[in-house]
Amino acid sequence: MHVISHKRLIDFGSVHGDAVVPLDRWYRIAKKATWTHFGELRADFPSADQVTHYTIFNIGGNKYRFVTDIYFEDQVLLIRGVFTHREYNKLDFWWCLNAVERLAW
Repeated sequence: MHVISHKRLIDFGSVHGDAVVPLDRWYRIAKKATWTHFGELRADFPSADQVTHYTIFNIGGNKYRFVTDIYFEDQVLLIRGVFTHREYNKLDFWWCLNAVERLAW
């Protein structure tokens, strides 16, 4: 899976130091993955959820969440936003999706 953008995880880890190890672990698994559908992804990340066309990952004992777009056919995963669990819960989810779209590119 081609992960875009790893830099978002690195930047988040520079602010939240305890997120570095779980985010790196997630990244190493994701970049080696060849998932063809959400069910295969769930074998590696059972706590992942689909909300509309986004996949939400819970990382670091559910301390952190990030929102992704995954294009299984193209083997591309776009990281749209990375949040602490608290930040994620404070956001109205639909507003969050719109904010993620604005932040994306």
